[in-house]
Amino acid sequence: MKLVMQFGIIMGVSFIGEIIRVLLPFKCPASIYGLIVMFILLKTKIIKLENVKEASHFLVEIMPIMFVPICVELMVTGKALANVFVPVVAISVITTFVVMAVTGRVSQFIIRKDNKKKEGAAE
Repeated sequence: MKLVMQFGIIMGVSFIGEIIRVLLPFKCPASIYGLIVMFILLKTKIIKLENVKEASHFLVEIMPIMFVPICVELMVTGKALANVFVPVVAISVITTFVVMAVTGRVSQFIIRKDNKKKEGAAE
C-alpha cells in the first residue's frame, strides 16, 4: 500500500506538470514542469523524501527498460537516419562534454560555497 501512495504522489505531481504545460504558452515538456514542481515540493518539505523514496528508486531501476522501444524504433528507421548520422553523433558527443564540464564547474562552485559557509560558522 505504501508504494501505491508513493506512485500516487509522483503521478499527481506529473499531472500538475501536464496542467502547467497546458496553461503556460512555452514549448516545454510537461515532465520538465513536473520535475520543477517536485523539486520545489521536496525543497520546501511539503513532500518529504521518505514519501516518494522507494517508488522513485524503483522507477530509476527500471529506466533502462524504457529505452527498449526507442532503440527498436531506431533500428526500424535507421536507414532514414543514415543521412544525418554524423551530425547527430557529433552534436551528441560535443553536448555531452559541455554538460559534463558545466555540471562539474557548478558542483565545484557549490562545494566551495558550502565549505566557506561551514568555515564561517565554525569560527
